[in-house]
Amino acid sequence: MNLDRIDARLLAHPGATKALHEKWGWMVYWVGGKQFACEFTAGPDAKAPYAGRHLLSLKCDPDRIRELRAEWPETVLPAYYSDGRTWISVDLDANLPERLVLSLCDMSYALVFAKLPKRLQHEIAAK
Repeated sequence: MNLDRIDARLLAHPGATKALHEKWGWMVYWVGGKQFACEFTAGPDAKAPYAGRHLLSLKCDPDRIRELRAEWPETVLPAYYSDGRTWISVDLDANLPERLVLSLCDMSYALVFAKLPKRLQHEIAAK
């Protein structure tokens, strides 16, 4: 999986920014002060099945989560350190189609952006 293309896609959305969460060593992507993605490698002491995996956590529609988990059970995991009902963690070293991962990046942004106050949505869109 090409991390540069994923990073570019995440940052291509209006108002999207990223910052390193220094305590955790995670790259976190934000819109309107809300997280919509994070990229990290789970430590070797993390619980299974996350330990040592290079992951991208994304907000996701619950129905889509069920579909993805059924089709890619070893690659699309319940979210690491987030609510597994509305977030997923994707193994970036697995063989998921890049097009699928990029579309999940778009969905994550859209879901988080839609929950922002309308005033903030308009401010972001106007920039």
